[in-house]
Amino acid sequence: MKKDRHQKIKELVEQYEIETQEELADKLKEAGYVVTQATVSRDIRELKLSKIPMGAGRQKYAVLSNNDHYLGDKYIRVLRDGFVSMDMAQNILVIKTVSGMAMAVAAALDAMKLKEIVGSIAGDDTIMMAVRTVEDTQAVMGKIRNVLEG
Repeated sequence: MKKDRHQKIKELVEQYEIETQEELADKLKEAGYVVTQATVSRDIRELKLSKIPMGAGRQKYAVLSNNDHYLGDKYIRVLRDGFVSMDMAQNILVIKTVSGMAMAVAAALDAMKLKEIVGSIAGDDTIMMAVRTVEDTQAVMGKIRNVLEG
């Protein structure tokens, strides 16, 4: 039961921009799980969920692939330090970075686990990201801008 609930929590935080424990509890209840605020709080701690910025002072829960709890801040710093510009060509997002930073910035973007992104390729100063649709590309650009603006 707990293992299933933890898996569902991971799915929910990747699918939705969940900002609070109450929102997470509501989504779990919608999915058929009976939970209390204390259970959700304990699950968040056990799963080592982190809050990452969405921009405009808002944050959301995220599952980071590394146990380093400072990882979110590090990736945001890498993204801000390395980012130069971005442009889209249909559903391809092209991001220009400081020379030598493309792989680090791509890793930071991958850590955001944006469901719209199918995959990315990084060179020395350029990242090409395949995005599901043109609309998703515009949404991803907005999310990246939000992180950059903090």
